[in-house]
Amino acid sequence: MIRVDLRSDTVSHPSPEMRKAMYEAELGDDVYGDDPTTNLLEERAAEMLGKEAAVIVSSGTQSNLVALLAQAGRGDTILLGTKSHILNAEAGGASALGGIVYMPIQTDDRGTMDPTAIGLAAAPRDHHKAPVTVLCVENTQNMAGGTALAPEEIKVMADAGRQYGLRVHMDGARIFNAAVALETPASELAAEADSIGFCLSKGLACPVGSVLCGDADFIMEARRWRKMLGGSMRQVGVIAAAGVVALESMIDRMADDHANARKLATALAEMPGIDIDLATVETNIVRFGVPAHKGNEIAGRLKEEGVLINGGDSDLRFVPHYGIDSEDIDIAINAMDKVMAEVAG
Repeated sequence: MIRVDLRSDTVSHPSPEMRKAMYEAELGDDVYGDDPTTNLLEERAAEMLGKEAAVIVSSGTQSNLVALLAQAGRGDTILLGTKSHILNAEAGGASALGGIVYMPIQTDDRGTMDPTAIGLAAAPRDHHKAPVTVLCVENTQNMAGGTALAPEEIKVMADAGRQYGLRVHMDGARIFNAAVALETPASELAAEADSIGFCLSKGLACPVGSVLCGDADFIMEARRWRKMLGGSMRQVGVIAAAGVVALESMIDRMADDHANARKLATALAEMPGIDIDLATVETNIVRFGVPAHKGNEIAGRLKEEGVLINGGDSDLRFVPHYGIDSEDIDIAINAMDKVMAEVAG
């Protein structure tokens, strides 16, 4: 029996308050722009991120896809980090559906890109090369271990791109985790971004959805692309209602997830066969190394002990979220201690 699911914060379930709000949501037709609950969510999201407007979409992947299709034309190039979610975990959508060229920029251990490298990649080139139009940044940085990038880190990258006229898109799937960790308003973290999307269905614990924010003209174009992709929904206020509650009640509590991640990471650091840098554990993601080719075996053994995580060759992660408490972390620690004693031994 699975007792603790730490695969991702996407497995979190909506709170009782969200369920009640969803049941009671005032509804209309969002395609016609008259779903009041959706309109309320979009207005609040835009305000919290410091942008003019917002649009609800089905997922974080669709948020990034719509943002890129709305800002880069066929044959254009976008710059993005080698550890970015867009490059590594979104099925090449902007390339396949929009004819957009991906140019990866090497990221460091925090997930930032060197501004000199950005400048070299963005500089005007002759007619043999595809023009560069968008720079993509990510906060928090999933593959770097959930690192929360401070405003000055984002600005250095954004300035390097803007020097050559690039627009800046931020994959802010977990931007509120960054805001809590840095004790900085989300609007300040998003200030350098022309567009930013955040997930409702991760740390905010909603059942589905993301919100894409930006200036009014951009959002109008994003709505067109959302429609083209089949992402326009009707009485979507059923989903948006949970988002409204989440923005009111789920942000501050992310500090609990961060504390649980720190507790888990500290225990992992004492176990044989674990390679972990505690300095990278800033939010709710705990990434760590295990002996080569043992990751899937470890994940399988943990499942037998009632703890569910994603597999992998030698790189694994735990992701605390709403619904996971300190006792659940104790269960995970004890299970991991048992499994690693067997594997390392």
